[in-house]
Amino acid sequence: MSDKVTNLLLVGVGGQGILLASEILSETFMLAGFDVKKSEIHGMSQRGGSVVSHVRYGREVFSPIVPEGEGDILFGFELMETCRYLPLLKPGGTVVANDLRIPPPSVLMGKDVYPEGIADRIGAEFPDFLLVDGQKLAMEAGNPRAANTALLGAVSRRLDVAEDYWLQALEKMVPRKALEVNRKAFLLGRGL
Repeated sequence: MSDKVTNLLLVGVGGQGILLASEILSETFMLAGFDVKKSEIHGMSQRGGSVVSHVRYGREVFSPIVPEGEGDILFGFELMETCRYLPLLKPGGTVVANDLRIPPPSVLMGKDVYPEGIADRIGAEFPDFLLVDGQKLAMEAGNPRAANTALLGAVSRRLDVAEDYWLQALEKMVPRKALEVNRKAFLLGRGL
């Protein structure tokens, strides 16, 4: 195991399952034998405000916060939030984003306009960019609320951790009644 610390950022809005996804990520890395540190920032997350979770793993990790410009993977649950946190990524970093637009209150009140062409801008700056229709995959799995695990499956392909650890973490962190649909959503995302 090298001394490299891998830095992941999960971003989106409250209610999208970001905190569960960061818990599953952290559990997966611990099961795989890594040291893991995690931190969350909730900005009015109960009301659709911005949510950011930092997850860092490696042989030894000292701080839970990803330093600006050192993120390896930006895992976005909503397009504008994904774009907002691009400065935290290092050059050549990876972006996996949900193809979803959730207008903030200023747009809903008519004070602002939701920007066009966000995915194109992200792809132009970060060639390792995967745009995922998380809602479609979740519906295929049987529940629109499983978009977070479908997206997690897509991210899992960018990380060198055996599938078995991911499935063990899902089993441990997801409530029993929702496990099968989340497992299916994860595998659909992983199959992209």
